[in-house]
Amino acid sequence: MVVPESQDKMYYPPDDLKRDGHVPDFNSYLALYRKSLENPEAFWKEVANEFFWKKSATGPMLQYNFDVTKGNIYVKFMEGAKTNICYNVLDRHVKERDLGEKVAYYWEGNSPDHHMTITYRQLLSQVCRCANVLKTMGVKKGDRVSIYLPMIPELVYTMLACARIGAVHSIVFAGFSSESLCERIIDAQSSVLVTADGVYRGEKLINLKQIVDEALEKCREKDAPSINKCVVVRHHALRTKSGAGCNKLQTPWDSECDVWWDEVMRDSPEECEPEWMDAEDPLFILYTSGSTGKPKGVLHSVAGYLLYTSLTFKYVFDHHYDDVYWCTADIGWITGHSYITYGPLANGATSVLFEGIPVHPHVGRFWEIIEKYKVTKFYTAPTAIRLLMKYGRQPLQKYDLSSLRILGTVGEPINPEAWQWYHEAVGQGRCPVVDTFWQTETGGHVLTPLPAATPLKPGSATFPFFGVEPTILNEHGEELEGEAEGYLVFRRPWPGIMRTVYRDQERFENTYFKKFPGFYVTGDGCRRDKDGYYWITGRIDDMLNVSGHLMSTAEVEAALTEHPDVAESAVVSRPHKVKGECLYCFVTLKDSKEFTHTLVEELKRLVREKIGPIAMPDFIQNAPALPKTRSGKIMRRILRQIARNEKDLGDLSTLADPKVVEVLFSQRCEAAA
Repeated sequence: MVVPESQDKMYYPPDDLKRDGHVPDFNSYLALYRKSLENPEAFWKEVANEFFWKKSATGPMLQYNFDVTKGNIYVKFMEGAKTNICYNVLDRHVKERDLGEKVAYYWEGNSPDHHMTITYRQLLSQVCRCANVLKTMGVKKGDRVSIYLPMIPELVYTMLACARIGAVHSIVFAGFSSESLCERIIDAQSSVLVTADGVYRGEKLINLKQIVDEALEKCREKDAPSINKCVVVRHHALRTKSGAGCNKLQTPWDSECDVWWDEVMRDSPEECEPEWMDAEDPLFILYTSGSTGKPKGVLHSVAGYLLYTSLTFKYVFDHHYDDVYWCTADIGWITGHSYITYGPLANGATSVLFEGIPVHPHVGRFWEIIEKYKVTKFYTAPTAIRLLMKYGRQPLQKYDLSSLRILGTVGEPINPEAWQWYHEAVGQGRCPVVDTFWQTETGGHVLTPLPAATPLKPGSATFPFFGVEPTILNEHGEELEGEAEGYLVFRRPWPGIMRTVYRDQERFENTYFKKFPGFYVTGDGCRRDKDGYYWITGRIDDMLNVSGHLMSTAEVEAALTEHPDVAESAVVSRPHKVKGECLYCFVTLKDSKEFTHTLVEELKRLVREKIGPIAMPDFIQNAPALPKTRSGKIMRRILRQIARNEKDLGDLSTLADPKVVEVLFSQRCEAAA
């Protein structure tokens, strides 16, 4: 892998980063990359030596089978070793590295008036107290705890408390609907739920406890085992000035099940012995959309995830002791798990934990926070960048952004125009942009630049991280060499890859390994250019990436067809200037039903209630019929082209009724024209 002189405009690492960089140039990257593939045993042992092990590994560092034709798919890392991830991200710093007084988090609330500083010692104390509370509620090793919290410190306390006692946390993004929460509680078979009474998102007040109660009622209606205890955090933004209770909304209460967080935490001891876990014990379940409509519980395990998130954080953000790092994601998504909690804390980093939104109470909120805390490493989504681009450079000019050293993007491929703006306007032309490609399933970055080593091309995820071996296949499963475009797959595992779909090994194997035996299939298309750079071209399967959040067409279609007037639906993506992609829905109505503005609003509301605000369709079109093959398969390729108003449709000979296409073009949503 050599990078020759390219005709493309290249952005080279600045000298000051090269001077102190953990990977200071491209040759150093190549040498480490070769070692990670040729001698993974030595490579990962070196990384493991940074951490505390109650018991060392007895077997090889990495064992696996990626070929479904040779038996069950499995990945085992550091078998025989025992450790605790919470001990490694907290106790190790406080007790062994004397970092107790170092700031772990600067917390910024939805309102700039709300902020807090949390040191590593304070974080350890709160986590131990929360762990003891969970133990008194009967939570033990292997039990599942569901967490439905906004971006407040209690979210971090709870997830780490679970990790400390060996419970498996299942965090549900606090923007999901009661239906989505119910589904995830039932699948995880959780016994305890931690939530808050409410939260402000910008100006909007959301009654989280009400949503939780609706979810628990749905669990009961489905005769599913329900939550034994619901711990409710009093959100500080909702309290009266006296500090007692909450005066902004009515909190529904079930005295049999519900307890207030501050009451159970008040007398909880500040010390809690960690549960020593086997390397392959489960750490957490995180649900991601599946193409069948039912979310998949992606399961990650202790040791491999610890090492991989720690190493990717250290190298991709070139972390140093004095850095102030800020990832704007929500912990309800994998980015927050890996690069707000576990990765930064494993490195003893100081991070900003942000509850708000980019434009509240003004469009300069991001830049205000960067100036306030002198943020050096900033990691956000292309959606946020495109949103802020709309306001131009003027809001930026009020703030001092000179502390910034490295910028990052996550969640979806970034278009070159947004990359250039981010680099020039935010980074002032001096900060490398690390455009990271990865998934909930991969646990951490798999294709990414290293800021001091990799010459950058706007829009490219560049090269593989250590231990990761990508290749590109065509439809027949043949490997493509050199310049090529096709399916992005990986030939071997890395320590942080998912271990299974919770309680559904068959779905795990069918989804990721059946199409091309011997490879992990990402579901993404990819192009490799003449210099060996990788460019993600988007989902190949029936998945949508809206504002960096992955969802399945099947999930949205299932919600639409619950409406009594809808006979059938099909959902595709359409480019969107801010979100990257948005939802364009085609609905076929039952006989004699009329397509009206009222119906469109009802359908949008239904999707919002079933999945959440992130899944709200931008366009809903009347479709008297859908383009189908003679075997009855919906031709989504054609629907995508109709949504985009692309008239060059190619061969339509496989369609049962080609005239359907003309009708759909004639009824396209006016707003999408």
